[in-house]
Amino acid sequence: MQSQPIDFHPPTEDAAPFLLPALGTLFVDRADRFAALAREHSLGDWLAFLGRLSQAQHDALKALPGLPLPDAAARQQARTHGMPPLDPARRPAGWRAILRHLAGQLEAEAPPAARAALTGLLTVDDARLEKMADVLLDGEIEAADAAALPFVAAALQVAYTVLASRLDVADLQKLDAHNVCPCCGSPAVASVVRLGAAINNLRYLHCSLCNSEWNVARATCTTCDTDQQVALQELEGSKGAVRAETCDACQSYLKIVYQDKDPNVDPVADDLATLALDLLVDEAGYQRAGPNLLLIGAHGG
Repeated sequence: MQSQPIDFHPPTEDAAPFLLPALGTLFVDRADRFAALAREHSLGDWLAFLGRLSQAQHDALKALPGLPLPDAAARQQARTHGMPPLDPARRPAGWRAILRHLAGQLEAEAPPAARAALTGLLTVDDARLEKMADVLLDGEIEAADAAALPFVAAALQVAYTVLASRLDVADLQKLDAHNVCPCCGSPAVASVVRLGAAINNLRYLHCSLCNSEWNVARATCTTCDTDQQVALQELEGSKGAVRAETCDACQSYLKIVYQDKDPNVDPVADDLATLALDLLVDEAGYQRAGPNLLLIGAHGG
């Protein structure tokens, strides 16, 4: 593992503070990225299946039930109190229909352990599904649910990505905690240094749930806000498209991906394709600051 300090590049005043998800391309681009990463990878079968899951998430958009946004009064109240406008604890019931759509689409082609989990999701009642969603979002994972939770996560991602895409950025505000999504309050899965005219070379954190992004200055720890003890770690021989940003002040880390190194990088897919980097920084004593919701229980079968 190689380590290097970070050069500080503050964002410009004109930089967009928030990037809402692009529904038409997000999941299908992620599916393509998973498929590309799966080739000649030691976890190729798993990554390829996650690509099919991402495609199923995209396809689910066509069969989406009605997902109402919180009303204007609720959004204004959230803004007044410095809270995100979307609350994963108050989920729209339509997420369960999305989950059953995903399960029906993927059941036949899933690996054995995943197939059993998907079959179970097609028959479990609504109350149990809501309990599983609570378990996933609270982080108190039960072993019996582990194989099913990535699919619960995938359905919630579809629902909250749709809702986030319909928000008005005027309803959003940066929160005191840099690593918390301004749209839904979920932690970031990773960050991405983007290419683009107004956002070139700027770092955006990427939400683990709703796929929104928000600008945070580079060389700043997104967990404790220090800019004094932050460094980048990467695997020996890597091309630097995916690194771990570590902080010696709070002993946390989060992956960061670079579009200038590879314009096709995806913060969710590339995170899962670089688990060896997680192992190295874990062994060095750092703790990951945000989850990848598609990882929980994913290695079974």
